[in-house]
Amino acid sequence: MTSNQNPKPKSQNPLLPWLDVLAVGSWGILMLKYQFTGQLYLLIHPDFFWLVNVGGMGLVIVAGFKAKQLWRWRRREDVPSTLHINVFPPGWGSSLLLTAAILGFIITPQAFASDKALQRGVNNLLGTSRVKPQAFRANVSPEERSLVDWVRTVSVYPEPDKYTGQKVKVQGFVIYPPDIGQEYLFLARFVLTCCAADAYPVGLPVKLQDSREQYPPDTWLEIEGQMVTENLLGKRQLTIAATSLKKISQPKNPYAY
Repeated sequence: MTSNQNPKPKSQNPLLPWLDVLAVGSWGILMLKYQFTGQLYLLIHPDFFWLVNVGGMGLVIVAGFKAKQLWRWRRREDVPSTLHINVFPPGWGSSLLLTAAILGFIITPQAFASDKALQRGVNNLLGTSRVKPQAFRANVSPEERSLVDWVRTVSVYPEPDKYTGQKVKVQGFVIYPPDIGQEYLFLARFVLTCCAADAYPVGLPVKLQDSREQYPPDTWLEIEGQMVTENLLGKRQLTIAATSLKKISQPKNPYAY
């Protein structure tokens, strides 16, 4: 008479815990990499940088601690299941996270540009309903106001004739809204309240002395001139009458707050 013996349970793949460690460590390094390369400016508001830094360092520490534990068990046949990082499903979950982290190292974040601004509506450029009035700085002289300062100023005092003749010097990127004359372009900036997902465009029209063809969309410009009132898209609109347009490089931090 033969006796039935329970088969030996399959041991856990010893590489799976190391895959978890690699995934967690990669995400920690990626978060710190965004900080040290300045790319974090393209992703979130600076007020939240400290959260990314703390999170990145925390993930690196967790990965190092788990790696140290696994190394102690390197001569065992099986790695104890208690060392597995339970946050991720075994195997595929860690592989997915690792793949996403690798893509993060390969793909460079890009600032939003004119195509995204047009997708979110030209009315956002002509209107100022989303700009927070409490950020308005009343004591700034006209020539020292940024583009966003001007938009915030108009959101508080919307009568465009009030600003006629005031000097202006602003920076932003070029947009060609539809149904606007060739002698005009829009100068815009994206405003962040939390992260790039909630960024919205604001800007002002610019009246040119010549054709706008030499200033294609997404070109960053520094514009000097004075304020005038123009009728655009059926609305009296505060407009920059440009006297000087200079092409500039995209700033390290292209967003406003």
